[in-house]
Amino acid sequence: MDENPVETAPPADMTPAPAGTPVATPLTGPLDDEALTPLHPAHVKVLRLQAVLFTLPFLIAALVLESAGLVPLGAIIVPVALLATWIIIQAPLKRYYARGYAMGEDRLRVVRGLLFRSDSVVPFGRVQHIDLDQGPLERMYDLATLTVHTAGTHNASVRLPGLANNDAVAMREAIRAHIRRETL
Repeated sequence: MDENPVETAPPADMTPAPAGTPVATPLTGPLDDEALTPLHPAHVKVLRLQAVLFTLPFLIAALVLESAGLVPLGAIIVPVALLATWIIIQAPLKRYYARGYAMGEDRLRVVRGLLFRSDSVVPFGRVQHIDLDQGPLERMYDLATLTVHTAGTHNASVRLPGLANNDAVAMREAIRAHIRRETL
């Protein structure tokens, strides 16, 4: 039996786990002994607001078509509203639970993806520079996106959205300190 109980599915009430709680991934490999840290729970709210902004034009277009009388009543607005509801409520939770990260002493591991899973490991020795980004929605919830740029061309940058701003700054400084130690 596993000594380290790790949450493998979202809780029944579908609320995000608190930041810092390890989550399991369906990936296998040598790094599976590392527990992944989930993103900040407020990231779900940001994803939902982005989903609202994405679905709003489709809802407006469906309302216009319905009000023009070109289609039977409810033929367009009902399916569009149901799909928009799923996109706004459920999809952000699925995206939230599909991401996690683990920061080791000399590397950053980022796991992401729903349909196509990606497990990226960035050795700090390959880091060229580090960006911290905050859009308006992220600023509302004091979140940030950490982008680590590496040497190379294929997958030369790894983005980690949904971090608490203080955590992102601390991660950036820890990576910079490691790079400084390596170059001395």
